[in-house]
Amino acid sequence: MNVIEFKNVYKSYSISRFKYKRLSDDISQIFQRLATGKKRTIQSEKFLALKNLNFNVKRGESLGIIGKNGAGKTTVLKLLSRVTYPDSGEIKVNGKIGAFIELGAGLHPELSGRENIYLYGAILGMRKKEIDEKFEEIVKFSGLRKFLDTPIKRYSSGMYARLGFSVVSFMDPDILLIDEVLAVGDKSFQEKCLSRMHSFAKSDKTLIFISHNLDAVKKICEKVIVLDKGKVLYEGDSGRAIKTYLDLFPKSR
Repeated sequence: MNVIEFKNVYKSYSISRFKYKRLSDDISQIFQRLATGKKRTIQSEKFLALKNLNFNVKRGESLGIIGKNGAGKTTVLKLLSRVTYPDSGEIKVNGKIGAFIELGAGLHPELSGRENIYLYGAILGMRKKEIDEKFEEIVKFSGLRKFLDTPIKRYSSGMYARLGFSVVSFMDPDILLIDEVLAVGDKSFQEKCLSRMHSFAKSDKTLIFISHNLDAVKKICEKVIVLDKGKVLYEGDSGRAIKTYLDLFPKSR
């Protein structure tokens, strides 16, 4: 049974940028705009992030998505978690999603770690009773007990990752989406996260994992998609997918 289906999916973004001329002309125009209040002319163009993307994921599968920066990997996860929507095509998702795809998303910097566990858990769809029951496990896994009542605006990026991943991993989703954000954590915590993801992948749950850590992708994912410029270059066995990627982009080694 497919729990995820992408059918002919297109997704574009508008990119705005100023039109630059010679530096002397640019400086002159700055003073003219300050004097007249006239706004600078902005050019806009569309960037096609995904082009006719098609793939399916079955229940219990662990899918890795690899590719160079800008290939469309994170866009896939944002579409799955409904952070954004496709321009055209169809996306079907059957199951409760847990997504950790953007560092700090769902966390409030002025609140403490303790308060953010409840806030982020609620955003992910967990009930207070469920968070209460899993609170100690979340704190223990994060290793942040000492800083639990400190406002997270004082946390490092690695501590943000610890807190966010710990909440997501204990919400017990049907489908877990993980982006490269784990790269900011320290090595011991990364290993802890990978072990947790490996256990998740061995259960009857579905995992979508994006990473430049090809060894981790090969260890955890049974199937891998290689993306380039919004298109699927290869889909299949993780070992062959990684070899295809390295052959196509040798500088990624």
